[in-house]
Amino acid sequence: MTTEVDYYELLECERTADDATLKSAYRKLAMKYHPDKNGGCKDHEAKFKAVSEAYEVLKDPQKRAAYDRFGHAAFKNGGGGGGFHGGAQDFGAFSDIFESVFGEFMGGRGGARPNRRGADLRYDMEITLEDAFHGSTSEITVDVSGLCDPCNGTGAKPGTQAKQCSTCGGHGKVRAQQGFFMVERACPACHGAGEVIADPCKHCRGEGRIDKTKTLKINVPPGVDEGTRIRLQGEGEAGARGAPSGDLYIFLHVKRHAIFEREGTTLHARAPISFTTAALGGEITLPGLDGEQHVVKIAPGTQSGREVRQRGAGMPVLQGRGRGDLVVELTVETPTRLTAKQRELLEEFRCTETGEECPESQGFFAKIKSALG
Repeated sequence: MTTEVDYYELLECERTADDATLKSAYRKLAMKYHPDKNGGCKDHEAKFKAVSEAYEVLKDPQKRAAYDRFGHAAFKNGGGGGGFHGGAQDFGAFSDIFESVFGEFMGGRGGARPNRRGADLRYDMEITLEDAFHGSTSEITVDVSGLCDPCNGTGAKPGTQAKQCSTCGGHGKVRAQQGFFMVERACPACHGAGEVIADPCKHCRGEGRIDKTKTLKINVPPGVDEGTRIRLQGEGEAGARGAPSGDLYIFLHVKRHAIFEREGTTLHARAPISFTTAALGGEITLPGLDGEQHVVKIAPGTQSGREVRQRGAGMPVLQGRGRGDLVVELTVETPTRLTAKQRELLEEFRCTETGEECPESQGFFAKIKSALG
């Protein structure tokens, strides 16, 4: 009785070895046992053949999967790498093994018809920041392949119907033997449909769908952001011959706003203030997207670049509760047009300056004086 050596042991590899490891191990052993390098030694020649047979199986993902599950039994009925020569009867046992390993991937015996679902479509829609804040409802028009009404999507002339394909028996697939394996492919007669139309509909020419223009209502919920995707199920391309339609995906793009910039649920705004307001303190009022007037209080001595946060005055949370914040960046504006009276008052103020009024400036020039000695 011949002892069958495990293919992984022959290649001196673990069962978890990847393709690169298997290939490297094979090359090393093939060079070691090649007959040309061993003076025709029968033992080395037999070892070389065994190593080559092992690699021939393990380098193929499908053969390797069958071997990992069934061992050498996976290749009993047809022998080795030369393929099967005894016709369908010899192929039977391994066909059953292959079916159990790959049946689900290939569709199983008699497999299901290929999925002829219609294609998904994309539509880019531009909205304002106000629309994103409050939500909106609008209509769009799209050109799409829709169901053919005269034949109701069957593709057959009204009053007739498609017949089961005699080549594949309605399965949409046929099988052919190739070496070790039984390979499934789309039926050449019906192109995978499982049925044939003898008298096609003249409106859609047997496709079951025609070009149409659709008007759709789009509901934009409050809180959407740039790139938010809305899915309209079944509003994409119609499937061939009554198969399900694809989906339509609406991608939202928010227009740039004149005042506000958005970062998640936070709204940002930049507000210039007079240098007297910055020095003495005060307040400014900003109109919010919510229609309310938001009063921003300014502390005395405010410097340019300071940010003031208004809690709950930002964007609403998408499909949630609450709102983000409004962050106002204050920039102190230096006056460029002064009246004679204003200039006079400022000159008086300058005469009274001691340097203590602007500690940052005082500190900066003190550092310069110290650096220059």
